[in-house]
Amino acid sequence: WHSLWFPNSAMMQQVRRLSQLRPPLPPFDHAAAMLKVRMAEDAWNTRDPEKVSLAYTPDCIWRNRDRFLQGRADIVKFLEKKWAKEGEYRLIKELFAVEGNRIAVRFQYEYQDSETLLWYRAYGNENWDFAEDGLMSRRQASINDVEIKESDRLFTWPNGEKRPEDFPGLAQLEYF
Repeated sequence: WHSLWFPNSAMMQQVRRLSQLRPPLPPFDHAAAMLKVRMAEDAWNTRDPEKVSLAYTPDCIWRNRDRFLQGRADIVKFLEKKWAKEGEYRLIKELFAVEGNRIAVRFQYEYQDSETLLWYRAYGNENWDFAEDGLMSRRQASINDVEIKESDRLFTWPNGEKRPEDFPGLAQLEYF
């Protein structure tokens, strides 16, 4: 009973490790990868940099377009600037491939540039590597923006919220 009231350092390390797990954990099967992708999409649609950063290892390596970042602090700063510029941001991610601890994703998002007020649809691909605890340790993103008319927008659910379950994914929209 003494160890229950006064846990040793090994027990405390195990508790900390378990509390930091981010299921589903690798290696991923198709269903787990689909869940991981949807969880990422939902987090990004909140536009909350702190919340989004918690899905990454503290020393995560990022390439986003032509930017190279490392660590959660850099990720938070980057996302704060990104979402200050990209208003009315709405994102859809879709699983492209999965193997072991790696997931490949295709995505699209729409936003209004806060300075020019022009609308854009961004098309991209991401490669994700995950640590054993389910946190992403590497993210590489290639993204291209295409100017669109406001009337051409497809992603119309309320801003800052996750995509509704009945809203079509990219495969259903057939617009890639």
